[in-house]
Amino acid sequence: MPEGKLLINTINAHSYNTALKDAEFAEALLKGGALIPDGASMVLAFRWLRKESIERTAGWDLFEYEMERLNRKGGICYFLGSSKNTLKLIKEKAKTVYPNIRIETYSPPYKPEFTEEENQMMIDAINAVKPDLLWIGMTAPKQEKWAYTHLDALEVNGIRLLCGYGGTCSGLVARARTGMAVSPDQRA
Repeated sequence: MPEGKLLINTINAHSYNTALKDAEFAEALLKGGALIPDGASMVLAFRWLRKESIERTAGWDLFEYEMERLNRKGGICYFLGSSKNTLKLIKEKAKTVYPNIRIETYSPPYKPEFTEEENQMMIDAINAVKPDLLWIGMTAPKQEKWAYTHLDALEVNGIRLLCGYGGTCSGLVARARTGMAVSPDQRA
């Protein structure tokens, strides 16, 4: 993937079906920097419709790739979304798994839409630390729309904005609780 500010979204069957009914969500997915298939159904549909082969990239794989990449050079990772308790668990475990990454977090209010003041508070909190990597986890489609709408306002250092860490980082939380890696696919 190219260096620099890049909005990366993943798409699965649920996201696809939601985008068919939500034009703003569809635009956020299609006009982001990268749209990665996360689900066997997306890969199979692509192969069937386009007669081309693509590979699935699980959210956990993307998470590990980007975190390991940042850990090699050192930097700041920011998690926007989730509960304070979950963010605390992620931060604690990330210190041991990714020792060269400074972790910052923000837990916005749980609500369908944010006020302009709340949006600005999130933007200001992110801009205060200028992260190298930003994970946004506020549930789809809210997180994708938020990232796309506020992309230009975010002052960042070669950031890669990645939406959808809720299920992905549960693997890191599982590490925090059990001391071992457990991908979302392994939990049933």
